[in-house]
Amino acid sequence: MTGVLKTTQVRLNKLLAERGVASRRGADKLIEEGQVLVNGKKVYELGVKVNPAEDKITVSGKPLRGKNQNLYIMFNKPKNVITSMNDPLERVTVADYMREVPGRVYPIGRLDWDSEGLLLLTNDGDFAQKVMHPKEEVTKTYHVKLNGQPLLYQIKKLYAGVSIPEAGKVKAKLVEKLKVVKDKDKKTSDKNDWYKIVITEGKNHQVREMFKKIGFDVIKLQRVAIGKLRIGSLERGAFVYLNDAARERVFMQDLPAETGIREHRPKSTKKSIKPTKKKFEKGLRISDSKDA
Repeated sequence: MTGVLKTTQVRLNKLLAERGVASRRGADKLIEEGQVLVNGKKVYELGVKVNPAEDKITVSGKPLRGKNQNLYIMFNKPKNVITSMNDPLERVTVADYMREVPGRVYPIGRLDWDSEGLLLLTNDGDFAQKVMHPKEEVTKTYHVKLNGQPLLYQIKKLYAGVSIPEAGKVKAKLVEKLKVVKDKDKKTSDKNDWYKIVITEGKNHQVREMFKKIGFDVIKLQRVAIGKLRIGSLERGAFVYLNDAARERVFMQDLPAETGIREHRPKSTKKSIKPTKKKFEKGLRISDSKDA
């Protein structure tokens, strides 16, 4: 009695798609361009079959990642970049900065086209859902430049809650004036204040709409932290992979023990806290600076 021999070979483009390298069409393009090597040899035949368990496959010089390998990325999104993996108008998207990532990742939430700062990307749907779920109350910290100088009673409204379009009532967890900012892009002036604001919701244009509700436009907006995962010194347009410890920081609320209105008095008895040196943890930069 003869047994049935089960084949272990699969089409190369299908394998690349399953491992998150690209779509099948994108995989075909990589093969045609000679970017895919099987056992050290370039493969140009689109219909070629391979054995994932035995054949050594590299894409653009990097080994094909294992099945179901999850990726977690922190990206410093520049301004004028679309938070999307494709754009019909062919504008610059975050995908243009992910070309070296060995798999397809997607942004968790979004940052407006004219906003910048920390953006998470992953191919782990469960992780993305947890970050976005309201019950987790993940804190998101922003630095914003306003076209004016709010008064105390106006800031109090942000704590009490304001209604914004298509989202209803939203509140700030913390609002704090940035009195002294060393960043050259955050120069203080006599007319325009910089503020730090922490929220837990993630509504469209939420921070801009909240300040608009109290009479101010946001001139510049930068997200500097999600939970206690801070952007630190990561340069605009750069990204780093997150390890387990870094991912846990996302779910640690970045709030003081007591939250409430914070006023800057002319004289303060508190000593200023200088940013400490950056920690480099397995490829991840984490800033210990409390104002980031």
